[in-house]
Amino acid sequence: GGLPCWFLLLSPRPAPTEIRRMTSATPRRTKIQDVAAAAGVAIKTVSRVLNDEPNVRAATRERVLAVVKQLNYHPSLSARSLAGRRSYLIGLIYGNPSANYIVDVQQGAMARCQEARFQVLMHQVHTPDQRLREVLGLVDETHVDGLVLTAPISEDAALIQALQAREIPFVRMSPDDAAHPSPHVTMDDAAAAHEMTEYLIQLGHRRIGFIAGHPGHYASAQRLLGYRQALQAHGIPADAHLERQGAFDFESGLTAARELLALHRPPTAIFASNDDMAAGALRAAHELGWSVPERLSIAGFDDTYIARIVCPPLTSVHQPTYELAHAATDLLLQMLHTGLTPDPVNLTHHLVCRASTAAPPC
Repeated sequence: GGLPCWFLLLSPRPAPTEIRRMTSATPRRTKIQDVAAAAGVAIKTVSRVLNDEPNVRAATRERVLAVVKQLNYHPSLSARSLAGRRSYLIGLIYGNPSANYIVDVQQGAMARCQEARFQVLMHQVHTPDQRLREVLGLVDETHVDGLVLTAPISEDAALIQALQAREIPFVRMSPDDAAHPSPHVTMDDAAAAHEMTEYLIQLGHRRIGFIAGHPGHYASAQRLLGYRQALQAHGIPADAHLERQGAFDFESGLTAARELLALHRPPTAIFASNDDMAAGALRAAHELGWSVPERLSIAGFDDTYIARIVCPPLTSVHQPTYELAHAATDLLLQMLHTGLTPDPVNLTHHLVCRASTAAPPC
């Protein structure tokens, strides 16, 4: 399958002078010594500026950064690691099955790391019984400086205890135990689900189906709680037939919605615990030829990319997923820089009303 012998023999080779010319035309990689010389400072000063260390005058810092930009200098990660006690790597650990959610998390973490000249090492844990072994193995193999734990991994008590015992810095996203002293970022899932359910009630819906998220996620229980509390607040009796268990993926949403729409008295609205499952509900409605929102309203949660591209676009709770990941990474960088435990961060949600919801049919 390779090139024929005659091609190899007849192909002209570049002359030695040509080779030298080609080699010399290749731009030499800028080194830290070049930056130091151009800025008129010591190499150690450049290193301190790049690592955002204190004890550098503002004017000197600005001059060094200007030279770095002018020379398009990118410090070697291995060289930075050898120069200090850090790897300049942060581990992002996730296990959520929703690809749309994970994309937002990854982008938020990467954006903050790029600002701090850190790299993100992303690792997916597939099975709960392997979390402890996989995460600790990752730390030992890569020597990451710290970890951002997304839900439901952020709820693993055994893992958290092991990380604390080994003094590995970590920040938790959307944990189940906000009272734990470790730094974390949260959003009120129960309040968000309450608000969405109340919105559907205000449209006139009384039979509202609910598709719960994966039972292993704390947020799933909180969103179900918010849904039930909103019904109770408006004097609408809870109906177990209108609740179905999902798993935060499209297929479980499709299955759950098929069951709800097959009821003798189907719901006039379905509220799914994330957008992937809401998209599954939308497919179930299309299969039956039910128009959305004229015959059935459908709402989701997270306000991910899929909510904007399905037809009709989904009404959804905007969870600031990108901002949660960005804030969690920022807390971890603060810990690495100061050695102190930063205060937790609580971010707010809001409803995004689109064409998938309307008043129920008369």
